[in-house]
Amino acid sequence: MKKILLFLPFVFIIFSGCDTLSQVAQTTAQQYSNPTNTEISNGLKQALELGTSKSSDQLSVVDGFFANAAVKILFPPEAQKAEKTLRSIGLGKLADNVILSLNRAAEDAAKQAKPIFVSAIKQMTLQDVTNILLGNRDAATEYFKRTTTLQLSASFKPVIQTSLNKVGATKYYSDAATAYNKVPFATKINPNITEYVTQKAIDGLFYEIAKEELNIRQNLGARTTPLLQKVFGFYDKNKK
Repeated sequence: MKKILLFLPFVFIIFSGCDTLSQVAQTTAQQYSNPTNTEISNGLKQALELGTSKSSDQLSVVDGFFANAAVKILFPPEAQKAEKTLRSIGLGKLADNVILSLNRAAEDAAKQAKPIFVSAIKQMTLQDVTNILLGNRDAATEYFKRTTTLQLSASFKPVIQTSLNKVGATKYYSDAATAYNKVPFATKINPNITEYVTQKAIDGLFYEIAKEELNIRQNLGARTTPLLQKVFGFYDKNKK
């Protein structure tokens, strides 16, 4: 009788353990089961909103462009010879002022990006979402390029123009171009810099978005919610 009484607690523990294991198994099965269409849509949109917001925020702070070697805006390619010439004749400070002011203008413009991306995300169809989730590792970035570039350009350009004027970039670059254009036999350069900065600001933004997209596709730690874990776990199982 004593042996039976001693054995009963172990039986209870075993069956309690079975119940716990069953609950864990059920939770795991739910977590890693294929997501519904609604979950895929909500999960991907959540990821894209987080990624685009982070990219916009990072680039819109002071030195967001200027201190980031990957997106820092330099003299236009056709004007880099001019920059070299200016530095060689003692006008290096003028060239530095131009570069700093171009990046400050891009940082100001980046603040305009977030609502444009949010609007593009809200308009995504289920087919768009599925194509992005199971597409190439830059599928979301390419989607944004197709759907937001024109609007970004229209939104960025006046902000950049205003910012360039505010910080003196228009004058700095115009002065630099004018000074270089006076060099004998030099190929003349266009003193209008707004279009160039607008395009470089957009390029920098998409560069950062591509980084964020790749991060959430490859880094489990970037999937910070159960929904993201489920949706991108499905992506992991189905990626090529």
